[in-house]
Amino acid sequence: KDRALGFPPLNERLARRMFESIKAWPLLQGFRGRKAIDTDRLIEALIRLSYLVADYPEIKELDINPLLVTPDNVVALDARIIIDPNIVNSPVKKFSHLALRPYPEEYVRNIVLKDGMKITLRPIKPEDEPLWMNLLASCSKESIYARFRYFFYWESHLVAVKYCYIDYDREIAIVAEHGDNEKKQLLGVGRLVADPDLETVEYAILITDAWQNKGLGGIITDYCMEIAQTWGIKKIIAVTTSDNPRMIELFRQRNFQIKPDTSSSLVDVSKELS
Repeated sequence: KDRALGFPPLNERLARRMFESIKAWPLLQGFRGRKAIDTDRLIEALIRLSYLVADYPEIKELDINPLLVTPDNVVALDARIIIDPNIVNSPVKKFSHLALRPYPEEYVRNIVLKDGMKITLRPIKPEDEPLWMNLLASCSKESIYARFRYFFYWESHLVAVKYCYIDYDREIAIVAEHGDNEKKQLLGVGRLVADPDLETVEYAILITDAWQNKGLGGIITDYCMEIAQTWGIKKIIAVTTSDNPRMIELFRQRNFQIKPDTSSSLVDVSKELS
């Protein structure tokens, strides 16, 4: 009864947390003179297995028993797979059998800014939690308020889950990433959240203070609008405030309808997508 449940496809962080949650995990680190097993390869095997299940919906059952894990290797000594002939004969929509959509690699794009700086635009992922927190830490209170319209305590894993662990089937957050390895940083993030019918999507964007007024907001906005069109979205909406002229001008340049709320400082913007 020592088990963990996860939804495919898994990433490195989710797979590791699954293993760390079981009672036998400490034994895998080595005990009574025995060497620790190769936990990295074990985690990799689970991740690859989860992608196998995600890519082939016709797999009805899959059993690996036993799975031999040593300090040097991971080997499946016996396995069994049962195929659903109904799905083989009548293929289903890609990823429709999953509770969560896999990471959308197709939305990763490398661009070069006017000054020659290389930026990667890509969907946010759970592993970005530390980078997401650093992004907010580099923003002023005014910038955070302009994005979220209220002040809140964001240095919390529970808060980060809402913004980094997302359902890509109807929500996506495109981050602008710069740097390599330990020097990676997020310069901004644009977020699309669609209604259940995928007809209308709400858009919001946050750019770090140091990168405002450099055109990055427009680049992220244009890319998010492009993604919304690939989803078949009919209308994109957003909310800003009357004291945020940069955002209002950004939307005006893209032919959004701008409607100030006479009873508050909020400004509603919208645009029909063809």
